[in-house]
Amino acid sequence: MSQPNLQDYRCYINGEWIESEKKIHVENPANGEPFATVPNCTLAHADLALQSSQAALASWKHLPAVARGQHLFNLIDALKPKRDLLAKLLVVEQGKTLNEAYGEFDDTINYFKYSAEAARRIEGQIFPADNANEQLWIQKVPFGVTVGLCAFNYPLALIGRKVGPALVTGNTIIIKPHEATPVTAMVFAQAVEEAGIPKGVINVISGSGITLSEYLVKSPITQLVTLTGSIRAGQAICKAVAENVTAVSLELGGKASFIVLPDADLDKAVDAVVISRYANCGQVCICAELVLVHEDIAEEFSRKVIEKVKQIKLGDPMTNPGMGPSVTAQGLARIEHIVAETVKAGATVAVGGSRPTEAAFKKGNWYLPTVLTNVSAQMEAAKEEIFGPVLPIVKVKSYEEAVQITNARNDGLSAYLFTNNYKTIMHAIANLEVGTVFVNKQIVGYIQGYHSGHKRSGIGGEDGIYGIEGFLQKRTVYLNCNE
Repeated sequence: MSQPNLQDYRCYINGEWIESEKKIHVENPANGEPFATVPNCTLAHADLALQSSQAALASWKHLPAVARGQHLFNLIDALKPKRDLLAKLLVVEQGKTLNEAYGEFDDTINYFKYSAEAARRIEGQIFPADNANEQLWIQKVPFGVTVGLCAFNYPLALIGRKVGPALVTGNTIIIKPHEATPVTAMVFAQAVEEAGIPKGVINVISGSGITLSEYLVKSPITQLVTLTGSIRAGQAICKAVAENVTAVSLELGGKASFIVLPDADLDKAVDAVVISRYANCGQVCICAELVLVHEDIAEEFSRKVIEKVKQIKLGDPMTNPGMGPSVTAQGLARIEHIVAETVKAGATVAVGGSRPTEAAFKKGNWYLPTVLTNVSAQMEAAKEEIFGPVLPIVKVKSYEEAVQITNARNDGLSAYLFTNNYKTIMHAIANLEVGTVFVNKQIVGYIQGYHSGHKRSGIGGEDGIYGIEGFLQKRTVYLNCNE
């Protein structure tokens, strides 16, 4: 039974609103209090979603791409009146500040718009045939039923990143949000219904644990799995799809180095690292996770960073403070463990380093914006992805040492470089083993770009024309024109 005063939401499967006996209580990370319930769906619900997605595929994939794009424009029209509602829900369930939440909503609309506009830009190729009266075509065709597994850091934008490209290319999709942040997905499903998207084309299903996700991923009906999550989750997906050799697109974690060299614009680098570390409480996969600063400027750089970080204020995310809480208690415990182990190994807490002590932060997943100095590359905070508001600063003797530390990792999502030496920039672009390099630039993700990782940070990627292509497979046609 639902507790009093909790808003109850339902899943959206085959154009119907589905209830379940068991519920997930969704907590506000700012105070730890439950504010809503969603269904904790069973395998029977998952099977219903799979069957309906498969049934819808036959007609959906044969719609002209421009007609599928028009459905996305209709979805945009249904979402726009929900801007205030969804932004405030993002604050309550995810903990980001209200300004960040409005930014996420606007990004989501732009993801859908980009996909809708791509309907006339899905391209194949024609190559010369070896024989007369023949043609050789390479067509781009949808995979089919797609399962989209979303992380908790951007509950709405990740839906836009996956649903838009999947639909415009002719796939149907089942969205499963993270169990900590499922509410915005249910409200998104309301817009799907209002937009008149054919039943089964988009299903939204919620559940806790790995059983539900594993069932969806392992099903022979599923032809593509798109995941945004941790490296460990990506490894589990790869094992789960092995029997059916299901296609995967995995956007996984990493630990972005932020390299600062003596010829850099120091103030610009300081501003960039603070934004790039503490945005969304440090819960962005491409956040600056590790500063590698040249020893000649390390003292001045660290002092300026510490001054900036001290100005970041915590508070009710709805009032737009400098930073909100972490999403989950488990994430907070991980942050505390990493900091404790790093300090035990000899690092210094220059600012922060603990939960806030004020009464307003007694409940919830709060942690002070933190800077660690005297960190070596072998310490916990320099090795493990923190995914929280902690910035370890490591001194290096040279640019070459910074590259060596960065490339020694078995992941490779992103890296930052601040220098005005053109040769160094070109060398970094050619040699940093990561999917994205930010040169003299703070964290950003343009929709027309491409978001992908190297090594263990992922397979495939999202955004831009290459993101759209990730939802298409190739079909070769040898056409003999002889009568």
